[in-house]
Amino acid sequence: MSLNFEEVRLSLPHTELAAHLYGPENGVPVIALHGWLDNAASFARLAPKLPGLRIVALDFAGHGHSDHRPPGGSYAIWDYTHDVLQVAEQFGWQRFSLLGHSMGAIVSVLLAGAMPERVERLALIDGLMPYTGEPDTAPQKLGEALRAHLALAGKSKPVYAEFDRAVQARMRGVGAVSREAAELLAQRGLMPVPGGYTWRTDSRLTLPSPLRLTRAHAEAFVQALQCPVKLVMAEQGMLHAQPSIAALLEGLPMEVATLPGGHHLHLDDEAGAELVADCFKAFLGVP
Repeated sequence: MSLNFEEVRLSLPHTELAAHLYGPENGVPVIALHGWLDNAASFARLAPKLPGLRIVALDFAGHGHSDHRPPGGSYAIWDYTHDVLQVAEQFGWQRFSLLGHSMGAIVSVLLAGAMPERVERLALIDGLMPYTGEPDTAPQKLGEALRAHLALAGKSKPVYAEFDRAVQARMRGVGAVSREAAELLAQRGLMPVPGGYTWRTDSRLTLPSPLRLTRAHAEAFVQALQCPVKLVMAEQGMLHAQPSIAALLEGLPMEVATLPGGHHLHLDDEAGAELVADCFKAFLGVP
């Protein structure tokens, strides 16, 4: 596996984000967006298999080596779209493609639906729409979020005496991953503390959402997409077993490919990364 990337920090008007840069400076502009609680290492296997693209693999705010939101701030999913747009502005990209996995795919859809004039293409990996909530559940959900926020001050992050214990925990986490994938994510996602290691991620990322889009809201963003879209679904992933997703896709003009593997099929092993790369090469303009 090639790790031929450049580590950079991007000073945006409102925050500072970390990223891995892959490919030539004059390559096809692509911003790669990882999933919830992951980091830029999510694309460590895939990005080198897409030569000719200028891939900016971000650490989302609160993840990896990027800054956390300021005190009192939150991590509403639509706020990430502003971060991504500011990254494009910094690189001088008026048009760019998005390569998104899971939450990163959802952010990609929100941005492309809202600002179709900026997004050239969408390459999505096992992600499409955010979790939704209907109006009648809104008061309950806000209450749950507020109580969880109050309780956060009394909680602490887990500390792992050994690096391998953190790797094992990540293997069993949300969107279970292979050992090699967990090691890649942990190498970037951990920091040393007294007694061992803990995650760099902002603890507020684990709080429940105080407000969710309704199903109608979420589908409106998908319906608003104007650019070409290619979605890779994993056979053992998070989308494949959802009948509502299948029904939605039937009426949309997007390419859909189903590949063997789990939710992190692009990172779990070289074979999965190769399959995903083969799906996206021609689509993203790899020479």
